[in-house]
Amino acid sequence: MLKEVSIQNFAIIDELEVLFQPGLNIITGETGAGKSILLGALGLVLGERADTNVLRNKEKKCVVEVLFDTSAETQKWLEAQDIDQGPEITLRREINSNGKSRAFINDTPATLQHLKQLAALLVDLHQQFDTLELGEAYFQREILDAMAGCSKEALAYNELYTKYLKEKRELQLLVQEQVNAQKEKDYHRFLLDELEQASFRENELEEADQELKLLNNAGAISSVLQEAVAVLNENETPVVQQIKLLLQRLQPYRQLNKQLEETMERLHTVHIELGDIANELDHLQNSVTIDEERMQQLNERIELGYKLQKKHGVHTTAELLELQEQLQNKLQDLMNLEESIAAKQQTVTAYKNQLQKEAAHLSAQRTKEAAPFAEKVNSLLAKVGMPNARLKAEVKAAALNAFGTDEILFLFDANKSNRFEPINKVASGGELSRLMLCIKSLVAQKMALPTMLFDEIDTGISGEAARQVGLLLKELSTKHQVITITHLPQIAAKATAHYHVYKQEENTTIATRIRLLKKEEQIETIARMLSGEQLTPSSLKTAKELVTG
Repeated sequence: MLKEVSIQNFAIIDELEVLFQPGLNIITGETGAGKSILLGALGLVLGERADTNVLRNKEKKCVVEVLFDTSAETQKWLEAQDIDQGPEITLRREINSNGKSRAFINDTPATLQHLKQLAALLVDLHQQFDTLELGEAYFQREILDAMAGCSKEALAYNELYTKYLKEKRELQLLVQEQVNAQKEKDYHRFLLDELEQASFRENELEEADQELKLLNNAGAISSVLQEAVAVLNENETPVVQQIKLLLQRLQPYRQLNKQLEETMERLHTVHIELGDIANELDHLQNSVTIDEERMQQLNERIELGYKLQKKHGVHTTAELLELQEQLQNKLQDLMNLEESIAAKQQTVTAYKNQLQKEAAHLSAQRTKEAAPFAEKVNSLLAKVGMPNARLKAEVKAAALNAFGTDEILFLFDANKSNRFEPINKVASGGELSRLMLCIKSLVAQKMALPTMLFDEIDTGISGEAARQVGLLLKELSTKHQVITITHLPQIAAKATAHYHVYKQEENTTIATRIRLLKKEEQIETIARMLSGEQLTPSSLKTAKELVTG
């Protein structure tokens, strides 16, 4: 329940505070006194957009603060947002002179989205132009779902449909990726076959090139090696033999000079080492042969390797092998892609089957409720002065969409002509207002909204119809707090609490004020609504009858 509203520096209101009551709260006052502005300020703190035009004094900030009783549902929401909880909820909105806006829930900074989410749990704000929603498909669907008791199912369906669309988009992306990859598949397969047939091993081309250079120079290398072996071991005076003789000649003097002994040790080492070198050179010389067949093989491998390197713009065997691995991975990815598509298709199909099942259930509930809902609305229309008006709710089959497989359409006939047309084409402003009131009074019975606000719901009616609207609002207020602005005495007379908005001159400025009327003041105010500023005995009598009747 809305308990208190505090407004500072908003439009024509400098400072205002209102304490609301349970039941039917009626707000009356002269045109321009600020009645609708009061609900406009309330809309601001419930998440509507605003700018600096709302500032009465451009040098000061605007502050709107409201106090609500909490409910189990709002407590749950606060807990989920990690906001302090208590028996009451305070919402505050501040608009600075620079246009910046701040919002708070229980003194915790909040976003406008938070305000809107919480407002949806606290209040239904109906303003003069909200009747236009009656012609909107989404509003008609939400009304029928609320009456059929399947609003939560519809929300769950919508969440599932969102997941379905996500999976479907991912499937489409995978299929497109497959189409693009398929175009290159054959070419990649050809390139991979070419590299696999070449079957290069690591560093093969570099090693082949080195071996081929060796074979191409085999004759010269063999000649040099043969010459080296001869110098060391085979000439008339080979180096190894000369060092051996030198060691023999020095041997008798070895003990006489320590330095000579160390030098001979080194010379002995050289003798052994040169002997080993001579043997190795001899072995190398014998192993270096001119192998024409091997040279042909190497030339062919190198030629194939260079051809593939040039084709792919690489320079080493390692790069060719890396390219081969990349091609293998691409082809494997394509195979994996086919598996992913198959798995994703199964997921999409499962979602679609589930959606169709749930959509069929929603459709059955909507279809079942459509006629009873229309009958209830028509019964209420008769009470509010529209006995000839008829509403018809149609549920037609449609393609699977975010809300089921239904197209829901409210049709209206104001004069028993049996020519039902879409509401927004045939209903007048007054008819729309009363129709909206009838519908909301029915929906309120199905929902847990504690507070309902109406801004001039009585547009276009008078007399007995106005009295019936008042009775309807009064009945609605037995289960909900109702706050409404009205110009009609028949409605004002049904108030549990009657508030009067007026302008007052204070310090050469005009300020908007509001006060809760006592019973006698209420009767006088209603009498003035009947006869004008000049009170008459008959208007007072009629006002008293309206209030007590």
